[in-house]
Amino acid sequence: MAKKNKNIEMITGDPKKAIVKLALPMMLSMLLIMLYNIADSIWVAGLGADALAAIGFITPLFMVLVGLGNGIGAGANSLIARYIGAKNYDQANNAGLHGIVLSVIVSAIFTIIIEGFMVPILQFMGAGDTIQYAMDYSYIIFGFLFIFVYSGVASAIFRSEGDMRRATIAIAVTAILNIILDPVFIYVLNFGISGAAWATVISATMSCLVMSYWIWGKKDLFLDLSPSNFHYESSMMVDTLQVAIPSTLENIVFSALAIIINSMLVLAAGTTAVAVYTASMRIVQLSMIPLIGIGTAVLTVAGVAYGAHNHVNLKTAHSYSIKLGFAVSILLGIIMFVFSTQIATLFSYTEASAALSPQIATAISVLSLFVLAIPHGIMSSMMFQGVGKGIYSLLITLLRSLILETVFAYLFCFIFGWGLPGIYGGVVFGCFVGGTVGYIWAKFFIKKFTEISIRKYTPQKDSQ
Repeated sequence: MAKKNKNIEMITGDPKKAIVKLALPMMLSMLLIMLYNIADSIWVAGLGADALAAIGFITPLFMVLVGLGNGIGAGANSLIARYIGAKNYDQANNAGLHGIVLSVIVSAIFTIIIEGFMVPILQFMGAGDTIQYAMDYSYIIFGFLFIFVYSGVASAIFRSEGDMRRATIAIAVTAILNIILDPVFIYVLNFGISGAAWATVISATMSCLVMSYWIWGKKDLFLDLSPSNFHYESSMMVDTLQVAIPSTLENIVFSALAIIINSMLVLAAGTTAVAVYTASMRIVQLSMIPLIGIGTAVLTVAGVAYGAHNHVNLKTAHSYSIKLGFAVSILLGIIMFVFSTQIATLFSYTEASAALSPQIATAISVLSLFVLAIPHGIMSSMMFQGVGKGIYSLLITLLRSLILETVFAYLFCFIFGWGLPGIYGGVVFGCFVGGTVGYIWAKFFIKKFTEISIRKYTPQKDSQ
């Protein structure tokens, strides 16, 4: 019990220490996730450019799939953290259970929708000659949607009470098992691209089993998620969805952006350009892991501070996370730029993919600037999710990704005539401008929250 209390003391204490302690395990978790995503790309690359391009077409849809679980998880995380900040532990338990119920309902609905419209979706995306590869991979992945949605929610429940150790262990089970199973299913069992999908599903299932044992078997969380603690409240469903829906829509926005960018790439240089962009963005996403880890920590810390009406901790969490994010981004951006050629060789180890290496190296060197353009925007978005203002986070993402990144990518490539580097540069510039708008908005929100907190709560303390 002492350890569980230490987790709660951590997330309600010094926000700087809490962010670091929460972020580091999350970074490891995200690193493991990205490694097995990259492992998918590397092993599938051995099947040729068409197979790798198919992964590129499916990735936006997979982001939606993961976004369903992460969105509901973010909603539950935010609500649980706010109740913990307010010391209302009964409602914190109920919030966690509402998140799990939502994962069941939402995954059932979306499985039917996505599986039923898979072919027209892929045709709309311009999959072309790669469509059979894409179908072989996608039907398996999306057929087990519940596994991924539930995994995202369960992991968020552990994070909401500061238990990053077990959240990380569960993800490690998924990542390590997936990396081991990929070559076995793809090449040894000769399942091809379908093997990559089965490896992902099996490894994610094992993670779910581990977390379920901790929640209902071992029963040693700070939260008590016994079914008897579930009391349906429509207001709690709405509160969770106020973060979950915008958070999920953000992933849909990212998917829509990827679809649009892929279309531009096809117009500019054919489906091979999609394969190049897919490979290079895997490396960019790997470099963004520390930022996502810090941002996820901010969600919990901001939620606790908001629930406790602690404007000082909220302001500190936002400012510190941005400073830390930029420091990490500068280092990672330099590494990506300097070693772009060496990194590109990871995706060109067979004759079928060897010709992609120089193009991937060019893409990585330009996109290395992306990690420098995103810290202030992502931290502001995650702060808004933490305080329950998911719609604000969504609006920032819409402006940054779907509008500005798309517009500038089109302008730089087709209007200015810069070709593929123009698309990469447009994505970077649009991200920076949109993130700056989000940062200004977050600062304004914190200022207003500070004024309200001082006006409503400081006088009460002075009068005692």
